[in-house]
Amino acid sequence: MFRKHCANRTHRLRSSLKMTHGKGKDFKKLPPLTNEIIKDGHLQLLLFEAERAWSYSQDLLAQSLEPTNADRASSLRHSATGRFRRAVNWSTQLLSHCQSLYAADRLSAENLVQATIYTVILNGRFLRYRDDFEDALIQLCVARHLLDELASTAVTSRDQALAVLFADEISPEIRHCAHELGRAKAYDIDGIVAELAPKHLNSIVENSDTLIAALKSQGQASSASESRTKLKELIWEDEPVPIRNPELVDVLLKVQDAKQRLSEAQASAHHAKSKKGVAAYDAILLALSDAEELSRKLSEAQQISTGSSGAASVGRDIHFVYAYIVYQLLRYRIQRDLLLISALLSSHPTPPSSASTSKASSKPQSVDSRLYPAVVKLLDTVLQSLDQMRTLSVVDDNPDLATAVDARISFTKAKRCIYLARCYTPIKKYAEALALLQHGSLHLRETNSSLSLLDGTADALSTFFPISSESVKELEDTLAGDNTRYKREWFTYNGGSITADPKDYKKPLFFDIALNYVELPMDRLLERAGKAPPPAPAQPTIAAPVAVPAGKQPPKEAAPVAEKKTPAQKAKVEETRPATPQPQTQTRGGLSSLLGGWWGRS
Repeated sequence: MFRKHCANRTHRLRSSLKMTHGKGKDFKKLPPLTNEIIKDGHLQLLLFEAERAWSYSQDLLAQSLEPTNADRASSLRHSATGRFRRAVNWSTQLLSHCQSLYAADRLSAENLVQATIYTVILNGRFLRYRDDFEDALIQLCVARHLLDELASTAVTSRDQALAVLFADEISPEIRHCAHELGRAKAYDIDGIVAELAPKHLNSIVENSDTLIAALKSQGQASSASESRTKLKELIWEDEPVPIRNPELVDVLLKVQDAKQRLSEAQASAHHAKSKKGVAAYDAILLALSDAEELSRKLSEAQQISTGSSGAASVGRDIHFVYAYIVYQLLRYRIQRDLLLISALLSSHPTPPSSASTSKASSKPQSVDSRLYPAVVKLLDTVLQSLDQMRTLSVVDDNPDLATAVDARISFTKAKRCIYLARCYTPIKKYAEALALLQHGSLHLRETNSSLSLLDGTADALSTFFPISSESVKELEDTLAGDNTRYKREWFTYNGGSITADPKDYKKPLFFDIALNYVELPMDRLLERAGKAPPPAPAQPTIAAPVAVPAGKQPPKEAAPVAEKKTPAQKAKVEETRPATPQPQTQTRGGLSSLLGGWWGRS
């Protein structure tokens, strides 16, 4: 794909520069390039011709290693060598024209150094391909030394990232050459460069000392005017974050500008907790989203890349940079959501939730029904961001930071339970609200346990999500106050029943509220009060009269015999009497009830 891109680019450049060789079979020789007619397009054409030939040689080498091309592997390698030699030829022509333009003051020292580095790198790679490891090591070390000088004198962070990127690409090649030469410390690339580059720099690069001095002077002159394009050093755990990709530098510069505007907005106390203050986070979140997308693509490209020799060294850094950018994105997203929650709650009155509030002050106030669901939704977003932050490698590798994130997760869950319970009380679902408050108390215990592991030391999350033992105690008081208030409202609503309809529940006025906890024996209480309904009177059974003939005595069986109560029968009657007997009086109406036992006594 890259070779095809270079081919298309060279064709367009030749057409625009009118450097075609004519049409048909007639070959039109091009005039030689001189300093009077040479343009930027001519230099670009030489560069793309060199890149095209080099990419073609790499493609041929890859084809020669395939098992299907084993019978023609030698011819493919021979063609690759010719293409490689042609790439070195194009780069040498490019360097020759750049030196002529630099002598005529038409090219800067920085551009000449870049062209020199490119030519030296191609020469070193060609020598390494020919197994001439000693000369290849010298060429690559000189190129690495020039790249370090170019990075140190870079005016913009993008130029610095470009120099560092090329240095990372040739570092594994230096290590390979040193290993093939049998060096004991082949892994020490910086040491090898410091040893070989000063010895051979002047022999490889013409007027190298003068060129490097001019490069430094131009860098110092341009540093003042280009201060806005300089990326500040990013620090994580007292160590710098390596940014080695120029596209990523451009995006992080936008993040840096957005941070500056956010700091200015936060400095204003009037807009700190308002909707304008919340809107100030939009720019930095947008810039961080672009940085996260770009770093993710770079990380995925490094994982699947197998052709680049520097993939292993750069991959570790880009993975770390990706995790760092995601952490910053989640951090500002959480900070924005917390600020939005405080802005919503400050603009609406909330009911008192202290555990010591009286019945008069614990009456629910008029609150917008959309407030608490909106707060719960924002807390869900905060929890999602915290859970994603907890899975990052930069967090998981730091035990203190991981514990701090766990404390924020449990604290946010407890707060979410409180506001979700307030969503249930307007629809009279007090059982669900109290169950949520019980879950919130468990989450607060987890928060206290996590905070105890931190030993009271400030963590990295304290700058945007501060929690302390005082804030946890305040949340516990809020939870206890809501718990008491919901119980009172529930018992007033339907006596604390889960299934009873409040319309069917009629509470006696003279009962204390504590009697609602038990089922009242109303029949027994009415009996004690003397208001029990009278028992149904027993109907006596009267024997039918028997006709007796005159002059005869009636049979003994027909004579009524008065029953005598035995002591056993009396004891049986006493056993069946109620626990608190009352005098049983036979209720009779009329005159007989007034005269007592005169009438109706048996």
